[in-house]
Amino acid sequence: MSNRSILVIYTGGTIGMMVDPESKALKPFEFKNLQQQLPMLPLIGADITFKDMLPLIDSSDTNADFWIRLAKMIGEEYDHYDGFVILHGTDTMAYTASALSFLLENLAKPVILTGSQLPLGVIRTDGRRNILNAIAIAAEYKDDKPMIQEVCIYFQNNLYRGNRTYKDNASRFNAFSSPNYPKLAEVNTNIEYHKSFIHVEEPVKPLVVHDKMDDNIAIVKLYPGIRHDFLQSVFATPGLRAIVMETFGVGNAPTNPEFIQLLKETVNKGILIVNVTQCKGGGGVEMGRYLTGKHLADVGILSGHDMTTEAAVTKLMFLLGQYQSNEKVKQKIENSLCGELTIE
Repeated sequence: MSNRSILVIYTGGTIGMMVDPESKALKPFEFKNLQQQLPMLPLIGADITFKDMLPLIDSSDTNADFWIRLAKMIGEEYDHYDGFVILHGTDTMAYTASALSFLLENLAKPVILTGSQLPLGVIRTDGRRNILNAIAIAAEYKDDKPMIQEVCIYFQNNLYRGNRTYKDNASRFNAFSSPNYPKLAEVNTNIEYHKSFIHVEEPVKPLVVHDKMDDNIAIVKLYPGIRHDFLQSVFATPGLRAIVMETFGVGNAPTNPEFIQLLKETVNKGILIVNVTQCKGGGGVEMGRYLTGKHLADVGILSGHDMTTEAAVTKLMFLLGQYQSNEKVKQKIENSLCGELTIE
């Protein structure tokens, strides 16, 4: 059987930088010289094509338009390649992975995002190992079926479901966590796949690339003593359609009547409010567990269950782009579309 074909898309970020020998400053890396940086690349046994997604950007500049363009690029090349690796800055990688998981409906091939904490041109870079292993995983098939059929993040020997991750460290090589869903694979001397946690697309259907997202949303992180006039100003934002509200613990929030009344009025205006927890280490929202959470459910706040903020934000943008009806969005937000939440 011929080698698997892998498309590597470079969007920008630290991994694509190298030190200029004259200025000593970081500059974009030219992929035509990648073989010099990755001499082990041919040992993967895949036909690898590199493509820039121009203009290259820092990942802090990602947005809905960027995610849609990236999804369209994958859609246009979908029938020509067996797998895709996206080189991306780490800061918003979890947002991009989450967005792609919703935009690429019926995905049945690997789309693996990776990057690095140090540029390729630095001697201690983690980028070489991350690129090589991400490509190797994207190229791995068994019985003519890809081992991975979903959007993932590969970083520092671990493969995660993309819409379950968040960046939790800016200095360690192990920069990402997935507290509410197990790793899909671990790379040691061999690649160990945890098959029971890996999504399998059966039967395989034609890929649908969605091209609409609505970014008229806000994130509100509650804190003790949060000012009522601040919340009023956010909730009165023109065109606002939805809010991701980061609450305490298992979905708890203040019980003062003024706050509850504001939430009720906001929901009655047709603005959706989704409750996600600030607790990054694991667990999810259970609004019926404490009185401080039950009153949120009573005024129509929606549960984000164990979704990350990144998944909740991009899922809302996606759903609001597909549906004008709030009822449709309500129906979909609390149910899993592509493994982004768990309902027990």
